[in-house]
Amino acid sequence: MKRGVFTIRKDNWQESVRCLLDAAGLPAKLARLSLVIIKPNLVEALQPPVTTPVALVDALIGYLQGRAPHLKIVVGEGTGSIEYDTFHCFRTLGYTRMATDRKIDLIDLNVAPLVRKSDPGCARWPELFLPEILDSAFLLSVPVLKVHSLAGVTLTMKNMMGCVPPAHYQTGNNWGKSAFHRQIDAAIFDLNRYRTPDFTLLDATVGMADNHLYGRHCEPPVGRLVAGWDPVALDSYGASLLGRNWQDIGHIRLAHQVLGHAGVAEIIECRSGEEYDIGIKV
Repeated sequence: MKRGVFTIRKDNWQESVRCLLDAAGLPAKLARLSLVIIKPNLVEALQPPVTTPVALVDALIGYLQGRAPHLKIVVGEGTGSIEYDTFHCFRTLGYTRMATDRKIDLIDLNVAPLVRKSDPGCARWPELFLPEILDSAFLLSVPVLKVHSLAGVTLTMKNMMGCVPPAHYQTGNNWGKSAFHRQIDAAIFDLNRYRTPDFTLLDATVGMADNHLYGRHCEPPVGRLVAGWDPVALDSYGASLLGRNWQDIGHIRLAHQVLGHAGVAEIIECRSGEEYDIGIKV
């Protein structure tokens, strides 16, 4: 199950999310958790499909509250903009109102309390600063299906760059995490060696075909949601939806057989309206 990638044709957010996450066995894991951080992609205050749709995150929170009402749920992100903070993205993209309605908290990971981590085996980042809250939470990544101008694709492993603090990773007056643009594939790989998503729900309903901030949308729209436990498997499948070979994507190639397995053997097709055994052990 952990190596499988689950996918569904998007019908409506609520029903598609329910069927997909039940099929993936997420409820069995939720029962043992106390804190979930939902990590969307709000790289800038730009409308979807550049960023994660608030409607998808709202449906996800509704699902979590229904399946595991004991959970504390937080939406956390750290925008890359140097012109405004993450709460500007939250307000502009509808997350502030959604959080009020759902009675959950929003946090700006760019300014959250940090912990220093070290691993001499990481060539690019032998030392890394990350938000302390990531150590005590189940991290549920909700990225968007996009081509990236430097990294090839930006999916769930690349989405982790929103967690790093500009105080340590902004160079000069450049983008807030601009230090990651040097040796970007090694930088993404090392970041995920310190902390990688525990579970991913990928918005592949549209897709960005040329660039992560602008350009053509996928035509026709991909029309899918994708979920999985293995971030490498999920990213390799996401790359294929964009017409890319995972072996040509440096950070996926580096992570293969280290953080997960690319080129998964099983793609599990789910269907809206079906019932799944939510007690599946994962």
